[in-house]
Amino acid sequence: METKKILFADDDPEIREVLRLLLTSEGYTVAEASSGGEVLELLDGSVDLVILDVMMPGLGGYAVCAEIRRRSAVPVLFLTAKGQDSDKTMGFSVGGDDYLVKPFSYTELISRVKAMLRRYYVYGAKQSESGVIRCCGNIEIDPGQCRVCVGGKEVSLTDTEYRILLLLAGHQKKVFSAQNIYESVWNEPYFYTSNNTVMVHIRNIRRKLGDDPQNCRTIRTVWGKGYRIE
Repeated sequence: METKKILFADDDPEIREVLRLLLTSEGYTVAEASSGGEVLELLDGSVDLVILDVMMPGLGGYAVCAEIRRRSAVPVLFLTAKGQDSDKTMGFSVGGDDYLVKPFSYTELISRVKAMLRRYYVYGAKQSESGVIRCCGNIEIDPGQCRVCVGGKEVSLTDTEYRILLLLAGHQKKVFSAQNIYESVWNEPYFYTSNNTVMVHIRNIRRKLGDDPQNCRTIRTVWGKGYRIE
């Protein structure tokens, strides 16, 4: 199996050393950065996962993630001391896939990393035998290539956004609660605050698919129950 490469950034050299030792001990290739600007310099097609601190000199983690999303759908894990719900909402709004608050256990970090990489690669490969899924008239989802097109034009979604859309589009007209979506996509236990996480990702998907905020035509909200695609 090909070794996965992880790019991580933190302005604290001690944390970088811990992450480097921890990730290399798990067999990952690592690249490290001490600033947001350095992350963008090191980011290329060989990177399989990015771990970002939020508070860094120069470009902060949120700004870096937003720029990453203009270039790539690579999974992004925020690793930070900022643990308020508003901080997490901001992280997901700019395209982050997961959020781990310091202090964290090494076991939890590695579990998150493995889960994100598995979802990014194995999930897509698992769906490769399926045909193209069409919905809402002009949306096509190709699970074999993990591509989404609207009116023939490809749309760039993050891994998490893609998996949410694939889940809903693969079961059209079925209503999925926020808990259904969270547990299916994140593969983690659902908590009340997870509802906001799902909501932010749904909003991002709608925006990228070109939906009118006043009349969303792709993912419909079924009030009090959840979301569905017709």
